[in-house]
Amino acid sequence: STRGAITGIATATQDYFTVILAGCVVISVESISMAVGSYLSSKSEKEIAERMIFEEKTEIDTFPQEEQEEIYEMFIADGWSKKLAKQMSVEAGKGKELMLKEMAYRELKIIPDKLENPKHNAVIMGIAYVIGGAFPLVPYFLFRDVWTAVPISIVVTLIGLFTLGVLTTKFSKRSWWKAGFEMFVLASAAALIGYGVGQAVDRIFNLTI
Repeated sequence: STRGAITGIATATQDYFTVILAGCVVISVESISMAVGSYLSSKSEKEIAERMIFEEKTEIDTFPQEEQEEIYEMFIADGWSKKLAKQMSVEAGKGKELMLKEMAYRELKIIPDKLENPKHNAVIMGIAYVIGGAFPLVPYFLFRDVWTAVPISIVVTLIGLFTLGVLTTKFSKRSWWKAGFEMFVLASAAALIGYGVGQAVDRIFNLTI
């Protein structure tokens, strides 16, 4: 989105300083917006998870026998033998902390010790967005001629995003070329839209400086 915006501004104004200023503003505002959005989303998810864990803890404190029977049924459902499931449920019932971890994981699908850190997620998101946004803007610092910087900006960003798509396959286990090509196509579409809008605005309102 940053590259599309910068490309659109560049083709509409064709002014070096305007592109630099607008690019810095776009990157700053969008990185803060993304960081805040990530923080609020992670915070909400964490609060919901903590509330569910608290309610489960209350049930364990209030109805320990019923909770032990419930986890026994879960062990059976997972394929454990009745004898072993009974042993594990009895063992889990001996300690409330262990019982809570088991119930949180098996019933709530939550790992209490692995809840997300909203502040950490926000910082990572903000930094990542600034780095990603810098790719399309850097060429404008190096080349004062806008029409020289535009294609270089597009190529640099496409290469960067293709590489990013390839790197994501380390976690997604997808085909590296498919992931890279997908990022390439989406980024190209954003650039074309930005270029088209910039040209249209320039012709309609004559914004060239």
